[in-house]
Amino acid sequence: MIYLDNAASTAVHPEVVKEMLPYFDVQYGNPSSIHQFGRKAKNAIQKARKQVAALIGAESSEIIFTSGGTESNNTILYGGLQNRISHIITSTIEHEAILQPCQKIVQNGFKVTYLSVDEHGSIDPNDITDSITEDTVLVSIMLANNEVGTIQPIKEISEICKKHLIPFHTDAVQAVGKVPINVKELGVDALSISSHKINGPKGVGALFIKKGLQMTPLISGGGQENELRSGTENVASIVGFGKACEIAKERLRENISHFRTLHSSILSKIVKEIPHVKLNGHPEKRIFNNIHLTFLGVNGEDMIIKLDEHGIAASTGSACSVHTQKASHVLKAMGFNHEQITGSLRISFGYMNTLDEVNQTVEVLKKVVAELRSVSPYKTKYNF
Repeated sequence: MIYLDNAASTAVHPEVVKEMLPYFDVQYGNPSSIHQFGRKAKNAIQKARKQVAALIGAESSEIIFTSGGTESNNTILYGGLQNRISHIITSTIEHEAILQPCQKIVQNGFKVTYLSVDEHGSIDPNDITDSITEDTVLVSIMLANNEVGTIQPIKEISEICKKHLIPFHTDAVQAVGKVPINVKELGVDALSISSHKINGPKGVGALFIKKGLQMTPLISGGGQENELRSGTENVASIVGFGKACEIAKERLRENISHFRTLHSSILSKIVKEIPHVKLNGHPEKRIFNNIHLTFLGVNGEDMIIKLDEHGIAASTGSACSVHTQKASHVLKAMGFNHEQITGSLRISFGYMNTLDEVNQTVEVLKKVVAELRSVSPYKTKYNF
């Protein structure tokens, strides 16, 4: 089996599993307990907090643990609203974990501006300036898009937000571990991370909140996580998340180089050996573990099924919204027509993928695309 859907989820690293195991059956204390079992659990969480902070250049006191990227995004959106009618600026290509909360905010009388993108999925920072009003309380723009991989001009946007004294949040779920990130250099006030995108366990993530940024908690109760996220902490998963961050930091340059090699190899082979194919997203300003392609005259879901039959796992886009069976809002926003949207395929690499797997995938993909195009309604149009 060749797994090429690492943008959806990654395998838990063996070192992460090893780090987590004692917290299931040996160090099982509640971090809020004052006896030694509780103290050891609390210390383990604090160690993980430092590991997460180190990966993004933050202070450990600025990290709160959540259940993942969705909760982190929801926390900053709902927790950052003021009592008066407020205004938020975001983009049309954000993850549903941003877009759906924004829809609810609008239903409650708040205002949201959705910025458009160009054909590469890039935002024009000038649009941020033009959209700011006296009621604007938050700007939220993702660092790297989860479907097409385009990286946004985050530093430029943060400078605009600073000038207008507006907090700036970025969803960095897809970017962490694929590009260097330092929250101080980027100038962001809040940043979302998810463990299972960087070879950590599922069901845990973090939200960086810059010191001094006022937030209202979504979950109240015992006052854990600096009273911003109450509830007994998921110690084993937090420990694993911390270790995954440590590994991601240590191997960042190695992984970036590896992803670039795989990306270059598969793209050159596909473009050379399969006609009527287009790379989506920005060609350079992107995360290179992601390659998103449109195969004209082919249905993307049919491709996924056929690839799976050959032991290759890939996707058409976001795994978090696939159950809704609706056309990609990201590709729509980039100006794609129905045929281009339905013919899309996302391949996303992890540290374990190899050049041999790339070669095998291209060979299978050639056969699958040829087979599907032989019965395509667009066969005459493109002379397949």
